[in-house]
Amino acid sequence: MERMLVLAVEAALSATVVASARLHGGDVAAAFRLDLGDGRRVFAKTHHDPPPGFFVTEAAGLSWLRDAGAVAVPEVLAVGDDPAHLVLEWIEEGSPGPGTDEAFGRSLAALHAAGAPCFGREDRRPTGSRSLPNDPAPSWATFYAERRLVPLAALAEEAGALPPAAVAGLHRVAARAEALLGPVEPPARLHGDLWAGNRLVDTGGRNWLIDPAAFGGHREFDLAMMRLFGGFGPRAHAAYEDVAPLADGAGERVELHQLAPLVVHAIKFGGGYVGAATSAIDRYA
Repeated sequence: MERMLVLAVEAALSATVVASARLHGGDVAAAFRLDLGDGRRVFAKTHHDPPPGFFVTEAAGLSWLRDAGAVAVPEVLAVGDDPAHLVLEWIEEGSPGPGTDEAFGRSLAALHAAGAPCFGREDRRPTGSRSLPNDPAPSWATFYAERRLVPLAALAEEAGALPPAAVAGLHRVAARAEALLGPVEPPARLHGDLWAGNRLVDTGGRNWLIDPAAFGGHREFDLAMMRLFGGFGPRAHAAYEDVAPLADGAGERVELHQLAPLVVHAIKFGGGYVGAATSAIDRYA
């Protein structure tokens, strides 16, 4: 797999790979640091059996987020399906500084404000290893119910990942989405998988976003994901609110927006995610 990746990178970048190192992290792709003969260092990843267009979808999402000019996003240098590969500019990681979280909160607000043409994706490319649909929808409630909760209920039932009562509850939450999801807002430009591992800080303290599952959606979805696994300090959230205050009741909707990633994790990993997902379903069902 690594040899095929090296050949693809050399062909795409017209340079020889002189050194490579396997990187840790990620649950589906194999990632590498590659040093090129022309002095460049790049990040590259591959996948032994990806869904169709897996990295092409990610590359489109990265470019779409980068186009907003709100937060740093690595440049896509090469992407392809045969073999599956994605090559990005290299980001040298550092440590957060005193203002890093505040800067991230402000930048995220600007990214969301850049907007999206629809709830979902105009190219209709699905999200992630579970290929969740991103077909455009007329509202966030419709999108979240029909493109996330209902498909996830079917996947959880098929995999036996959730108890039958929880699956039934997920369908009830989907049916109540319009009443539960609060005031209507225009679609925001979402990262879509905004846990702390997908935010990098470089040696200068600058924030970068990687590994998106980008689509147009409600900004509370990204913010709820940030709270799910930690790693973003309260200053990030406070800075966001200073720039773009949330609608009344947003705090009561955090677990609702965490439902989708919780169910995904219950399907993929089981364990404590099953109880967390079931608890959140029970709250809103």
